Amino acid sequence: MIVSKVETNPADFRDFAALHALLSTSFAYMEGRIDPPSSMTRLSLDDLKVKAQGEDLFLLRADASPIGCLFGTLTPDAYCIGKLAVAAAQRGRGHARALIEAAAAHARTLGARALVLQSRVELTGNHAAFTAMGFTQVAATAHPGYDRPTSLTFRRAL
Repeated sequence: MIVSKVETNPADFRDFAALHALLSTSFAYMEGRIDPPSSMTRLSLDDLKVKAQGEDLFLLRADASPIGCLFGTLTPDAYCIGKLAVAAAQRGRGHARALIEAAAAHARTLGARALVLQSRVELTGNHAAFTAMGFTQVAATAHPGYDRPTSLTFRRAL
């Protein structure tokens, strides 16, 4: 199996059904674990195509199929990343770190001074992984209608 280097906004990418399946499968473990449910449960294939047109797509492929992804967008304050996913069979090989480092490099070229991401309060394993990649928790926020924190904000200087 040949794994590509991280691609940023690959012009030849068209397999959004496979990308949607990767994201859906990767986020499925959150069902029943996080409250409110992940926005991934509402992200249609058409929504994903629109997302890829309006945000940067960082993609890892193996034999032309997506095995990892991350989306990013520049804001006035930072470069925001989200929807990080790596296929279960590909985990533990540094792919998530490679995707984040590619986003960091791209963000620097855009003049961003930090990466920012959000993670649900319940996903403590993700918090540990982000901390190991240089992120620091900087805020806790609540989704509309909740009187408790539901999401943590992490930041990493560039």
